[in-house]
Amino acid sequence: MIEETGQVVAVQGDFAWIESERRSTCGGCSVRNGCGTAALARVLGRRRVRLRVLNPVNARVHDTVVVGIAESGLVRGSLAVYVAPLAALLGGALAGQFLGNNFLAAGSDLAAICGAIAGLGAGLAWLRRFSRATEADKSYQPVILRRQIMTGAPGDVAGRTLQHKHLEI
Repeated sequence: MIEETGQVVAVQGDFAWIESERRSTCGGCSVRNGCGTAALARVLGRRRVRLRVLNPVNARVHDTVVVGIAESGLVRGSLAVYVAPLAALLGGALAGQFLGNNFLAAGSDLAAICGAIAGLGAGLAWLRRFSRATEADKSYQPVILRRQIMTGAPGDVAGRTLQHKHLEI
């Protein structure tokens, strides 16, 4: 389970909208000074991201929560988003080139381009159907795992250690 902390900003039925600060993993990498990803993260800065998540713990607005998503769902979703349209594009280009070389009087390059465009369109159409079919599948949905309650004296500032209690509901 991949976990991230965020704050609930709205609740709608079984779902909650959370805001989380987008962070790069560059802080823990020894090569961060010579890395393009680290430079890009410095330029873009930290941004807040809103995400709709399942809310089985009945979190309320302003609660700090831990959100998780299953690794398998993340991997399958990533493959669907990136690999399927690319494979369809390449398959369409190959089919177009084959048709152009063997059956059409037009050049194979033009047929390959048309096939690639048709393949990409088919891949994106499949991705849209896949997205709608998995919209309600809980294995693809991020979910609030628990509320995170911070305790400490009311004037605690950065640098002091706050105790974290995890409330399992």
